[in-house]
Amino acid sequence: MFNLPKFNPTQKIVSGFAVTIIVGTILLYLPISTTEPISFLDALFTATSAVCVTGLVVVDTGTRFTLFGQTVILLLIQIGGLGFMTSATLIFLIMGKKINLRERLMIQEALNQFNLQGLVRLSIYVLILTFTFEGIGALLLSFQFVPQFGLWKGIFFSIFHAVSAFCNAGFDLMGSFSSMTSYKENILVNLVVSSLFVCGGLGYTVILDIYQKRCFRKLSLHSKIVVVSTLLLISIGSLSLLALEYKNPDTLGRLSLKGKLMAAYFQAVTPRTAGFNTIPIDKMTPTSLFLIISLMFIGASPCSTGGGIKTATFATIVSTIKALVTGYKDVNIFKKRIPLDIVLKSFVIFFLAIVLIVSVTTILSTTEAHHATLKEVLFEVTSAFGTVGLSMGITTDLTNIGKTLIIFTMFAGRIGPLSMAIAITTSLKSRRFHYSEEKIMVG
Repeated sequence: MFNLPKFNPTQKIVSGFAVTIIVGTILLYLPISTTEPISFLDALFTATSAVCVTGLVVVDTGTRFTLFGQTVILLLIQIGGLGFMTSATLIFLIMGKKINLRERLMIQEALNQFNLQGLVRLSIYVLILTFTFEGIGALLLSFQFVPQFGLWKGIFFSIFHAVSAFCNAGFDLMGSFSSMTSYKENILVNLVVSSLFVCGGLGYTVILDIYQKRCFRKLSLHSKIVVVSTLLLISIGSLSLLALEYKNPDTLGRLSLKGKLMAAYFQAVTPRTAGFNTIPIDKMTPTSLFLIISLMFIGASPCSTGGGIKTATFATIVSTIKALVTGYKDVNIFKKRIPLDIVLKSFVIFFLAIVLIVSVTTILSTTEAHHATLKEVLFEVTSAFGTVGLSMGITTDLTNIGKTLIIFTMFAGRIGPLSMAIAITTSLKSRRFHYSEEKIMVG
């Protein structure tokens, strides 16, 4: 596909995302894309946020971009949600081009699969699943948006928000950076949007596994871990936010009981990289904000439309700690042993993510000190890394250095910290020999 024989699959995928962002930036920078001129850096920020399905914005999507610009953003979100190689596979299939071994290796890396068998079929399933979920979501949302905005605008709004929700992008067209706050007690919008980004965050392989097996006991270990982790994080997050914000007059305090329950659930699910919000983030209590930061850091699941360190990584780390504390050498989950290389990879991802967030936060706490607190900066950086898109309101005031660092963080978060490191350096490799072993004291 690309005449880049010296690039490994990871580097090619990273390059593909970068090229897509550059093309999107050029298109969004055109006068036809905006109602008022924007800087090239703002166009780059928006394109990166769309392709990395983040949702952080420096200019309002609903008012500053024309229909053409909004359509470009929609397409960038779709490409970012599907992944570069899945999107390329769709183009190849339309053109009738045969997918060779080199391209299959890239698909394997992009979809995080363990072997080459059935990769093209899996890509087709991914496309079918994506368009099915988005189509159903758009149809359901049209019952709200068509009567509210008229036929054609309502249809476009329905499609845009369905794609944005399933791809966990968090972009909206409501204007004034309001997101979904005007629908905080709307059952249809709340349930449809949240269901879309929960399904998108599960991962394509998990959705297919659930559809094919239809029984928890028969699911693969990966699917079991993702489903249980997701349910636990949503339940803990919802109950915690309901308790923490129940009497806060600026968030849940003035809502009805139904509104409180819906808003608490929605705001607990959206940090899983979705980026929509129905209550003002900057008005939440410090404890709630810390909880949301934690959820954003964990993120969605592997092979999904979301970012973060991923639920399976988090579950592996927790299980490893549990095994060590209880005196066991093997890491077991659901009566299955996790290989050592997966355990090591999980801790490396965790460490690299912490290093990235701490490093960027440290720099931004200096460059943005005149308008943002450390809490707001940490929230912004974690949101960028988790490709979430939630903000405490400092995005539009970022300096050029701040915007550039957030762009890099969004890109690293979408690609994944480990993949990013491999792409910058080289492929993982084994030594031909082993040094003698000697113990050291730790802890």
